[in-house]
Amino acid sequence: MRIGVGNDHAAVELREVIIEHLKNAGHEVFEFGAKEGEKCDYPVPGRDVAEAIVAGKLDKGVLICGTGIGISLAANKVPGIRAAVCSEPYSAKMAALHNNAQIIAFGARVVGSEMAKMIVDTFLATEYEGGRHQNRLDIITEIEEKYSR
Repeated sequence: MRIGVGNDHAAVELREVIIEHLKNAGHEVFEFGAKEGEKCDYPVPGRDVAEAIVAGKLDKGVLICGTGIGISLAANKVPGIRAAVCSEPYSAKMAALHNNAQIIAFGARVVGSEMAKMIVDTFLATEYEGGRHQNRLDIITEIEEKYSR
């Protein structure tokens, strides 16, 4: 799977853990955002990962900032993107299963590295269920289209 990992300067250490974990699992990883010693405003990698998914260059995304909130808000501004902040695996599973989220986000100041790996693994292993959930996603798309004009 082609996965984009985006982060700000608050998440450099956890970013390295997640990138290594994803590569060890056989994924192709694309890096966006701050590296050691660099500053980065979280909206930039959030947007960049989301745009790469919409363009078909990536399959999924993992975003990390201090809390996961700001970077996910930026990603969710890209039409067609559903990014979910999750601090534990159950929410990650439901984001994929019911919401067909393409991006998972979490906070480097909120979750430890082992929990972050479990969140990512659960998210990537879960496929969208469809069915009754599609109508809800269609409503979200209608809302997005209405306010994108």
